[in-house]
Amino acid sequence: MAIISQSPATGEVFAKFDELTGEEIEQKLALAHSTFLSWRKISFEERAILMKKAAAKLREQKNDLAILMAQEMGKVLKAGQGEIEKCAGVCEYYADNAGKFLAPENIATEAKESFVRFDALGPVLAVMPWNFPFWQVLRFAAPALMAGNVGLLKHASNVPRCALAIEEIFVSCGFPVGAFQTLLIGSGAVEKIILDDRIAAVTLTGSEYAGSQVAAAAGKALKKCVLELGGSDPFIVLADADLDGAIKAAASARMQNNVGQSCIAAKRFIVEESVAEKFTAGMVREFSLLKVGDPMVAENNVGPLVNETALKEIDNQVQKTLAVGAKLEFGGARVGEVGNFYLPTVVSGVTRGMTLCDEEVFGPVAPVIVVKNADEAIEIANSSPYGLGANVWTADLEKAKKMAAQIESGSVYINGAMKSDVRLPFGGIKKSGYGRELGLYGIREFVNIKTVVVEN
Repeated sequence: MAIISQSPATGEVFAKFDELTGEEIEQKLALAHSTFLSWRKISFEERAILMKKAAAKLREQKNDLAILMAQEMGKVLKAGQGEIEKCAGVCEYYADNAGKFLAPENIATEAKESFVRFDALGPVLAVMPWNFPFWQVLRFAAPALMAGNVGLLKHASNVPRCALAIEEIFVSCGFPVGAFQTLLIGSGAVEKIILDDRIAAVTLTGSEYAGSQVAAAAGKALKKCVLELGGSDPFIVLADADLDGAIKAAASARMQNNVGQSCIAAKRFIVEESVAEKFTAGMVREFSLLKVGDPMVAENNVGPLVNETALKEIDNQVQKTLAVGAKLEFGGARVGEVGNFYLPTVVSGVTRGMTLCDEEVFGPVAPVIVVKNADEAIEIANSSPYGLGANVWTADLEKAKKMAAQIESGSVYINGAMKSDVRLPFGGIKKSGYGRELGLYGIREFVNIKTVVVEN
């Protein structure tokens, strides 16, 4: 079966690749294992030199890589350039901090000496999505490689040239050939690779279904697994909030990744009733300013959805919600006949039990849910099966911090929009997955936390 690189904006096919054969997969697994045995012995200082070269190479190729993303998954150029800058930053962060994060820790006991080591595990399989085709991979690869592991990437099948470009960057910067390898395979080949004895652990960013499949395979093999799955992030706006600031942040947070195709995009706008009408009008105003079109055109800031299936799913969610009493305030329609473009959309009068409230909406649609007070806002926020991120807007910071303690999510941003920060742990709870990426906690996910005791 061919893996195809095709534009979601025009339908143009850029390249086709054959899936790896069983023999080719075996060769890559053998290379990963042998490379790990030598790579784990390389010092942090030597690894850091190569990782900083990768950061420089990413910046050097920023424009070309942004074009590649626009072609394969429809990200507008400015957003693609920003993604590459973030990738360069994560490489530099772990180049600078991995040695400190993984330095042995002495612990006082009755023994002559006792300490904790953080040793590399081995080859780690990464199953990654298309929506941030470089960032999702680099935020795994930078800490994993700096920890002494090696990486094998099974990327989404619609971004094969992005996947190959990442491997080429690492190789061109002097990393051993087997330190990071791209596997051009379909999802059907993943379980067998996870079960292979040479694979030490697996990480996945993707859908709830994909996560459950990978977790089942990892569980069968008793291997470490980190999952970052879906999100239906609440964006709570209380009556005393800076409403203008909240509206601008809400519009940006909903349209994160240029068309709202992000797990951490704000997806449910839970607004106290006294300011709900003004908030809704403000969202309509902000969305009306957005330009939808070809991601290769610089002035456009909303590109296409990833494929026809995604477009139909978004429209179906909107129509099902309108059919049971919600009100269309803006948008709600496909744009043009060529490409997977959908208007930024605002829907008011959304309540629990409606599709736009109960399901994850992976596209440019903002449902507004009106509540009486903060307690009801928390109840609605926690009603989702997901728990990735959340946003709270209020002038009362002490109240916001108490709300943050009650909200069921991996992150809460107060008077700001949810985002990942390389310095802070990132991940979710409930059906948003488990484990953490980024920061100190992220690099320690794929190491053996080893106790060493010297008695005499």
